[in-house]
Amino acid sequence: MRGGRDPYGGTGTGTVEVKVHPRRDDSTVRHGRGSPPNPPPPANPPFTRDRDFRLFKQWFPWLVPIFVVANVLIFIITMYVNDCPKNSLYDSCVVSFLGRFSFQPLKENPLFGPSSSTLEKMGALEVDRVVHRHQVWRLLSCIWLHGGAVHVLANMLSLTFIGIRLEQEFGFVRIGILYVISGFGGSLLSALFIKSGISVGASGALFGLLGGMLSELLINWTIYANKLAALLTLIVIVVINLAVGILPHVDNFAHIGGFGSGFLLGFLLLIRPQFKWVSERNSRSGIAAPSVKHKHKPYQYVLWVLSFIILTAGLISGLVLLLQGVNLNERCSWCHYLSCVPTSKWSCDEPSIYCETTQYGNELNITCISNGKSDIFPLSNTSSYDAQQLCSQLCRG
Repeated sequence: MRGGRDPYGGTGTGTVEVKVHPRRDDSTVRHGRGSPPNPPPPANPPFTRDRDFRLFKQWFPWLVPIFVVANVLIFIITMYVNDCPKNSLYDSCVVSFLGRFSFQPLKENPLFGPSSSTLEKMGALEVDRVVHRHQVWRLLSCIWLHGGAVHVLANMLSLTFIGIRLEQEFGFVRIGILYVISGFGGSLLSALFIKSGISVGASGALFGLLGGMLSELLINWTIYANKLAALLTLIVIVVINLAVGILPHVDNFAHIGGFGSGFLLGFLLLIRPQFKWVSERNSRSGIAAPSVKHKHKPYQYVLWVLSFIILTAGLISGLVLLLQGVNLNERCSWCHYLSCVPTSKWSCDEPSIYCETTQYGNELNITCISNGKSDIFPLSNTSSYDAQQLCSQLCRG
């Protein structure tokens, strides 16, 4: 029995073909002379197609659309909290007619979004807070935040096209688990290598969906038509997306961590039973033909066990190393090239920003060393972290 299915996320014809190949049985005992009488026609034709039976259940997708709506709503709430006209250093908010929903100056945030201090308040991944304040929840909260309208639009389009098709095939429970744990794995690897700045975005979770698609193809290899074409297509898509991550200011470690987590989770969550062929002897015997059977193959069990061990050990050991403040760049001298490759067109080094601060009574004067710009702020409303953000705005303004 063979089920044809589009390997890149969709169901093909949705039918099951049962083929019985006619074979002459020379052991038949013949009585009398001459040719035996013609046997009666079989009750069923040798080739049948059941159009009313689907090989696998089709689910109605509702969780992925909820994820999309949740990400957009959280971005809107983030812009409300940001309130650029009130908190911006200068009156240079982008699309100012939106009022408190207007965007930060493009020199500060070219993605049309909030300030980094607002993202930090909303739950962005900041390694120092995770390590020293044990705010581990930031490893999950950051995947629901986005740096700007461009960022959230690109990610939600990808989630819609990939996630809905996967949820239709595998259901909301498995795809929801795959999405969240992949996002956590991406944040974890990012925090182990990138120690400065903040990180937000659902890219790690989206790469987890791609990784799950690839492992689902491998572990369910026997049910696919056009196996090699499907495999090559997925590999090309993954390689292109990971290659984009070597550009500066792109957190490719989150992509790699999410993809690896999703790849292992695919072996655990997206496994399908493999169906047997119908035996011709059973189908033509006087005994009623048994129903088509299915079972998991030995290689599927092996992949399931290995993936469970590797994924569990990786997530636990990575979290322990992170909470101990380990910087994996010190143990891998070349790993930083996985996230950014310097060329003559760009540098991977973060620009150094330095400011001088002077206190005058209840006011704090901040001066950027690189361009000489300065401004005065109320000391009572300025924490050390806010002072760093104000310094960054001055130097980039």
